[in-house]
Amino acid sequence: MITGSLYGLLRIIVVGPLAYLILIAILRVSGKRTLAKLNAFDFVVTVALGSTLATVLLSKDVPLLEGVLGFSVLAILQFIIAWVAQRAKPVEAAIKAEPRILLLDGRVDQAALLDERVTEDEIRSAVRKGGLGTLDRVAAVVLETDGSFSVIPADTAGDRSALPGDRRGNTPDPR
Repeated sequence: MITGSLYGLLRIIVVGPLAYLILIAILRVSGKRTLAKLNAFDFVVTVALGSTLATVLLSKDVPLLEGVLGFSVLAILQFIIAWVAQRAKPVEAAIKAEPRILLLDGRVDQAALLDERVTEDEIRSAVRKGGLGTLDRVAAVVLETDGSFSVIPADTAGDRSALPGDRRGNTPDPR
C-alpha cells in the first residue's frame, strides 16, 4: 500500500513527463491568456488543467491520449469563450467581473466593501504593500477582476482615466 504496484509507479514515470510536455506544448500554442488569471473563467480553466494533469498521472483508468484530449478541449474552449467575449458584450459581461473602487480620495466606500466582502483591514494592508502609510495619500484602491488590489497614490493618479467607471471613480454596478 505504501509504494503501490510496480506498474502504477512505472506508469507515472512514463506518463508524467509525457503529459507534462504535452500540456506545455498545448499552453504554448494556445497563448498566454490560457494561464492568465484575469477573471473567474480563466481561473477555472487553470485549475481544471491542473486537475486534468493530476488525473492523467494518478488514475490508471485515464489513458494519456484521453488526458491530452481533455487539455486540448479546455484550451480550445477558453480560446473560443475569450474570442466571443471580445466581440459580444453580453458574453463578456457574463464571464467577467468588473473592477470596483473600494477607496477613493482616502475615503473607504463601506457599501463597496460589503458588496465585495472585503474588510477595511484588507484595504489598509494593500495600501501598506503599496508603500504608503496613510490613506490620505491614496487616490484609489481598486479590487481588480482577478481579486487583487491596485493602489493608486494621489501624487501619481493623473487624470484618473485608468480608474473603472468615470474619472471620479463612480463604477457602474453590473448586478
